[in-house]
Amino acid sequence: MIETSDTGRNDAGVGMTSPDVRDWFVREVLPLEAALMQFLQHNWRNKSDIADLRQEVYVRVFDAAKKEIPVRAKQFVFATARNLLINRVRRERIIPIEAVADLDALAIAKDEPGPERNVAARDELRHLQSALDRLPPRCREAVILGRIENLPRREIAMRMGVSEDTVTEHIAKGMRALADILYGAPADLRRQK
Repeated sequence: MIETSDTGRNDAGVGMTSPDVRDWFVREVLPLEAALMQFLQHNWRNKSDIADLRQEVYVRVFDAAKKEIPVRAKQFVFATARNLLINRVRRERIIPIEAVADLDALAIAKDEPGPERNVAARDELRHLQSALDRLPPRCREAVILGRIENLPRREIAMRMGVSEDTVTEHIAKGMRALADILYGAPADLRRQK
């Protein structure tokens, strides 16, 4: 970077950013350098490119932070590094199997749900299954085929042995009942055959 004497800014634009971005970068990103270097060395076959790759990751992260500082610095840095490596591999049009396997296996760069989110999702699925079980059988069948399996009305009608209009009625009735069960006052819908 070349610093100009009259402004104290450098040509890369770093001097033009607020102190908040620089402070964030020093506080959140630079401590990740050892892990970033290890990631780059593990996932890039040409070791002479590693320092340049690190700098390019830093530039991309810093430029993005000038627009908006990422909430999760570590995930953002590693996602940026992963995307940079993927772009480099694409540009070279040489895709070694090891590179793709290693990049996909890396869990650090992914924003995967935590255990509490998995538990909440399972609870929601159980609640939905319970609601589906409370639907009248024909409505349940139509809703499952139409909304879960995403089959066209014509095919649902053929499978159920009814008209397409009847399928539409079953789905509408089932969806209203599900909404009532999940979001409104529950009622025993099996009596409404």
